[in-house]
Amino acid sequence: MIDTHAHLDALDEPAGEVLARAREAGVRRVIAVGSGIASCRATLAIAAAEDGVYAALGIHPHQAADGEDVEALVELLGHPKAVAVGETGLDYYRNDAPRDEQRALFRAEAELAVRTAKPLVVHSRAADEDTAGTLRLLPGDLPVVLHCFSSPALLAPALEHGWYVSFAGNVTYPNARDLRTAAVRIPPDRLLAETDSPYLAPQPVRGRRNEPAHVVHTLAALAEARGEDPAGLGARIEQNATRVFSL
Repeated sequence: MIDTHAHLDALDEPAGEVLARAREAGVRRVIAVGSGIASCRATLAIAAAEDGVYAALGIHPHQAADGEDVEALVELLGHPKAVAVGETGLDYYRNDAPRDEQRALFRAEAELAVRTAKPLVVHSRAADEDTAGTLRLLPGDLPVVLHCFSSPALLAPALEHGWYVSFAGNVTYPNARDLRTAAVRIPPDRLLAETDSPYLAPQPVRGRRNEPAHVVHTLAALAEARGEDPAGLGARIEQNATRVFSL
């Protein structure tokens, strides 16, 4: 099994200890995500030190007004374990940065994904129209991953354009019927699962800090919703991740 989105540098204990528990749970690979240049460097250091850990590197929309240098990502993305650009995108729910600056940063990171031929990992919250509008302008062969999918309004464009759709712990919550309904409609070759650690712990461990080992709970919820065997679905998700991230 693979956790396709975890902020290992944001955990409150050494990554090695967290990854050991993940391996005991059958989670052998993790895409660790950097948010901002300092976080990206820390994430790369973890990936370099740990087998089965790879890095997605980007500047989060919350950081759009922080003066982070997108071009500084170029050198970091040259690392052999750097497999994606992001997470980037738009967040109009919290509005931690002005929307025009978020949009400019999103476009710049999307262009960087095109330049480096790496998949784009996208965060979108309360910004469906602008997110889809930016993504529609990208080359059709650029892989796009909608991370922590939480907006059914993005389902139609995702299906139309063949974007990958990744579900996190919130798909396990009792009131998340719309997310589970969306998960059923995702083509088998476009489905991913993640933890978004240390955030969004799935229902069986809700209230605790999330970590990669807990992706098995998200997998179980997806398998139940889709009427599939968890082991088979987990293997297919791992195949999808291997393909989109060129692992």
